[in-house]
Amino acid sequence: MVNSDSANSSANSSTPAAGLGSIQDWLPHRYPFLLVDRVLDYRAGEFIRALKMVSSLDPYLQGHFPGNPVMPGVLIVEAMAQASGILGRLTFPERKNTCLLTEIGETRFRRQVVPGDALELHILVDKQRKDFFWFNGTAKVAGELVASCVFTAKLS
Repeated sequence: MVNSDSANSSANSSTPAAGLGSIQDWLPHRYPFLLVDRVLDYRAGEFIRALKMVSSLDPYLQGHFPGNPVMPGVLIVEAMAQASGILGRLTFPERKNTCLLTEIGETRFRRQVVPGDALELHILVDKQRKDFFWFNGTAKVAGELVASCVFTAKLS
């Protein structure tokens, strides 16, 4: 998806969607711990928008909670961290480093995420210094904020 405001400038253009095959090239995670299904849009060094389709078949929902499945908040944060890891790889494609989470703060959960939800992950780079990135992340379902956090990661 390319924003019409930036479609005329290659320096400012956002990049279209990428699927699971590309994601597995960018992240070391695999099922059942791969929590990003699709990259919807990104701009290297600036932002990424990704998607996690929450399914009743996701293994963690079998025990959280039986009869009332809810995606654990820590996995929502992990999905945001994985999206930021993809952004790190897309920002520095020549490097084969892993992006490791180093700090999480200011985390808030607003509503439950349940099977059938399309969890949209919005990650913005606040700043970067050498191999460290500071991110602001939000997760939304149908445009409604479900979680937010700020976190730091390092390309190692």
